[in-house]
Amino acid sequence: MGTYLAIGDSFSEGLNDRAPGGGFAGWADRLAEHLDAARPDGAPPLRYGNTAVRGKLLGQIVRDQVPIAERFAPDLVTIAGGGNDILRPGADPDALAELFEQGVRRMSRTSHVLLFTGFDTRNSPLLNLLRGKVAAYNMHLRAIADRNGCSVVDLWSMRALHDRRAWSEDRLHLAPEGHRRVALRAAQVLGAKADGDPEEPWPAQRPKPAGVRRRENIDWARTHLVPWIGRRLKGTSSGDTVLPKRPEMTPLR
Repeated sequence: MGTYLAIGDSFSEGLNDRAPGGGFAGWADRLAEHLDAARPDGAPPLRYGNTAVRGKLLGQIVRDQVPIAERFAPDLVTIAGGGNDILRPGADPDALAELFEQGVRRMSRTSHVLLFTGFDTRNSPLLNLLRGKVAAYNMHLRAIADRNGCSVVDLWSMRALHDRRAWSEDRLHLAPEGHRRVALRAAQVLGAKADGDPEEPWPAQRPKPAGVRRRENIDWARTHLVPWIGRRLKGTSSGDTVLPKRPEMTPLR
């Protein structure tokens, strides 16, 4: 495998996994490193691109990023999308799945596609109300993978991601350790050698008192939830002015 392109939204862009030189790294950058390390001695470095942008809806991903994947025709394309749609009232998992498969079918003609299910939201405040829709969407995604010969990273079943420490302060995006574990799981699915266990148990910790949890929930709502609702009401996105971090397929090293 010599070329890899990641497309999607904030999950694939890498929020909130800060990169040493600025910007975000994320599981896709980490997966690229695993794939590059697995290449034979003397082989040229992996060529890697990442056009994912935070806040993108599935329709935008299929319209704007799938054609890029078709043009580059890399050995591997990873795609995760639809989560921002499901967060909106009236989202229809069946309709989203049809759109998702359109994009997957096009990319599968020239590339191997690795897709991701949605997370299990049972332990997430407010997002747990959407758990049924996420589960229905996931069933479609697994069927799409079967029909189109895709690989699947089942995020729903990753027990390590049920721990609060896998998530950043906004509770919507993974923390660096969460990204590291997802990259390891993706490498496993692809059969690429990578040191580490994505389901390694977390260190034991004492439960927080109820009062502390309440204060944290209030702070989270004020800092993250209210601004997010405000953007939805205005019809804006945090990614409206953000450009892809790796719009071309360039050597990783």
